[in-house]
Amino acid sequence: MSAAADVTKLREIFGEKMIQTVEFRDEQTVCVELGSLHELLEKCKGDLGYEMILDISSLDHFGDDPRFEMVYEIATLDDSKHLRVKAKVSEEETVPSVTDIWVGADWHEREVWDMMGIPFSGHPNMKRILMWEGYPFFPLRKDFPLAGRPTDMPDVAFTGVAPLEGGPFVTSASSEDVAKREPRARVVE
Repeated sequence: MSAAADVTKLREIFGEKMIQTVEFRDEQTVCVELGSLHELLEKCKGDLGYEMILDISSLDHFGDDPRFEMVYEIATLDDSKHLRVKAKVSEEETVPSVTDIWVGADWHEREVWDMMGIPFSGHPNMKRILMWEGYPFFPLRKDFPLAGRPTDMPDVAFTGVAPLEGGPFVTSASSEDVAKREPRARVVE
């Protein structure tokens, strides 16, 4: 069975809870409602053979509602099938942890919490993994200043200008639409 066949099977099971399916360059992506995310991923591992979680990441669609999007990359052990699963998350919502499905999701979810501030319910150890405990900000959010924020702990972090600030690969945080925030949209004089 292929990933495309798995998407068809998931569509039969989850129906309208699957918001969208996308095939691009032979890669399959499934967009699902947040309320069905855990169940869908459980079905992928248990019935469809996706034994590995490769990555969990998040996107910040600053200015849009819902603001965030979770992205799960899963695969079979022999790498014959690969599936991307996405779910939109508002700032008030909590994402169900998948550490009960894949133990390897632990650090990925902690990193998403630490860098983006998206909380996970049911996670066995939901604490920061990169920043120190008590740090009040989430550095990968688009509204976080590129130059950083002043800190009371000078030995832990610096407050100098970030080396990429204003560079050609840096997205501009604003309430503009996604296309206007992209670095390529800026006029260089």
